[in-house]
Amino acid sequence: MPKQRLLAYVAAAGLMLAGAAAAIIPITAAGAAAACAPAYVSSTVYTGGQQASYNGHNWTAKWWTQYETPSTGGSGVWSDGGDCGGGTGGGGGTTQCNYPNWVAGQWYTTGTIVRYTSGGYYQASHDNPGYDPVISYWYWSPFSCTGGGGGDTGGGGNTSGFVVSEGQFNQMFPSRNSFYTYAGLTDAMKKYPAFATTGSDTVKKQEAAAFLANVSHETGGLVYIDEINTANWPHYCDTSQPYGCPAGQSAYHGRGPIQLSWNFNYKAAGDALGVDLLNNPNLVATNSSISWQTGLWYWMTGTGNAGTTSHNAMVNGQGFGTTIRAINSIECNGGNPAQVQSRINLYNQFAGVLGVPAGGNLSC
Repeated sequence: MPKQRLLAYVAAAGLMLAGAAAAIIPITAAGAAAACAPAYVSSTVYTGGQQASYNGHNWTAKWWTQYETPSTGGSGVWSDGGDCGGGTGGGGGTTQCNYPNWVAGQWYTTGTIVRYTSGGYYQASHDNPGYDPVISYWYWSPFSCTGGGGGDTGGGGNTSGFVVSEGQFNQMFPSRNSFYTYAGLTDAMKKYPAFATTGSDTVKKQEAAAFLANVSHETGGLVYIDEINTANWPHYCDTSQPYGCPAGQSAYHGRGPIQLSWNFNYKAAGDALGVDLLNNPNLVATNSSISWQTGLWYWMTGTGNAGTTSHNAMVNGQGFGTTIRAINSIECNGGNPAQVQSRINLYNQFAGVLGVPAGGNLSC
């Protein structure tokens, strides 16, 4: 069933990267860090006083929380307990933090540690011609100056299993709404384990880039949660459906990363996800994991007028253009070439961040 919606959005701005960047691993500046608490898990319920480690820090919950990534922002539920020591990843050993400043364009060999302009320290995991430490398509692994090491399996590296690291995600969405968390996305992926895990490494990254590009276009760079044109909200109740619109005439407007809209889509998504979205549509705007789940639900199962899902289009080589047709076919065939080009530009940008070619058939 084609998805219909009217969304005013702002084209997302971001960094356009060319070519592959070397892996640069941030390390802490000085002093022995405390032992890390058990790693944060987004779906776990934490109550006041419970601890979790995240991004090389220990965090303590002040009250009940779930699906809120540890940070000093958000609702303020988390208290930062400071640096904690990493694991025993590859290339460990005691080090000192008196390293030279990073110089753009200077050749660096694997293992070289530099001091970045922000004052943080970074270690190159591959030889590179002076790539910017912050712009890297490789996973980052926190590294302690008093021990611990590089490598993606130790020291608190990217353990999400997603081909997009949290650093890359933040790079793609520098102005995103804090509601759209990386942890919410990776938790939602458990519902659809084939997403960005099918095919070669290149195909996996192309699918991730394609999904995130469409998401960015739909939400103005992950800025908007609800459809901003409130005048359209009453239009998304299909009264011909036997279940009607129990949450209200205006309750089924666009929400979330792919702007789920219409009562029949809320009903279908909720049935698939095991959540009563027909009666509780606002969960898509208040629960980050559920919101991301609805986006993945449409990506993995919705065909629109494409005759195939967006997931299948990317893993079967049909190209990014087919995902546009599956998500919003009215833009295709000259319907709105500017919006099609916006999606293509974002896809090219995100493929660059992940260091993979965009492939063919980009337009629809």
